[in-house]
Amino acid sequence: MVAARQTNGFVNWSAAIVSWSIAVAPCTAATFTENFSTDPLLDGWQIFGDTNLFLWDSANQNLAVTWDSSQTNSYFFHPLGTILAREDSFQLSFDLVLQDAVIGTNLNQPYTFEIAIGFLNLDNATRTNFFRGSGINPTYGPDNLVEFDFFPAFDIFQPTISQVVVSTNNAWKYSNNLLDLPTGELFHVAMNYDGATRTLTTVTTNSGAQYGPKQTIVVPANFDFRLTAVAVSSYSDQHSDGSILAHGTVGNLVVTVASPPVQNLTGTMSQGLWQAQFLGRSNWSYALERTGNFETWTNVTCFNSVSSGTQILQDPNPPPGTAFYRVNAERP
Repeated sequence: MVAARQTNGFVNWSAAIVSWSIAVAPCTAATFTENFSTDPLLDGWQIFGDTNLFLWDSANQNLAVTWDSSQTNSYFFHPLGTILAREDSFQLSFDLVLQDAVIGTNLNQPYTFEIAIGFLNLDNATRTNFFRGSGINPTYGPDNLVEFDFFPAFDIFQPTISQVVVSTNNAWKYSNNLLDLPTGELFHVAMNYDGATRTLTTVTTNSGAQYGPKQTIVVPANFDFRLTAVAVSSYSDQHSDGSILAHGTVGNLVVTVASPPVQNLTGTMSQGLWQAQFLGRSNWSYALERTGNFETWTNVTCFNSVSSGTQILQDPNPPPGTAFYRVNAERP
């Protein structure tokens, strides 16, 4: 199991009370859209790895992508502002045009390799021993993925459109359509994960018509993941038997995720005690932390949220001088 944390602001109680909030209604989803009409790097997107693999095309309003497995793991990513697990519902849709794809670019790794777009855990995906191409592998295998993949054909192996879910401990679930993505054609991919039924459904369309069967994965009740970002992923081919060099564009990307774990956070004094009040979510643990110098933080109250709704954390012994507070939300 992987523990993940999210810090959600602070207030200064010694002066005027300052409040911090996220403008999302309780128990709803948060949606953001990227149509690439403006520079995405000015809109929360970031690049990890080789920056030359991801270029904003202002004229065509899309992202020009190179999937080059000879390079290190590289991601064009946007943090989600929350941590998704199997109980959460979320969606991802995007347009994809594949311009070309050559496999076996590494002569020692002649087999096929994937291009990928989906959800990942940044802490995992940026570690030095994270290798998507190693598959089920306790040493190098990836954790925490929900993604769309395409594998070009190789010899007797047919081209494959795939959706895959990888758990926190490198267990895999996948669904494949043995179909090609013809170059130069516009495809739209819509992925929907239903937390109530633990079901991932992916529908690919071409020119408005469904392209191949709907793909479905149902993950078991003991199968869990932790996702923190959406990403266009160019994976390294280290510890793999395949390799790839492909070019294409991604556009009209829409992401819908569960609401953040801390919303409408306010701070106030109540009967001589400082307290934080906020809207929390079930399956999260919360801690009120205090600092006087922003260098070290002390837990003053901790509890596990039992159900979604209003939560109150109090400091039973506030210091006489200036103090600053923040709420940490942790998903065990």
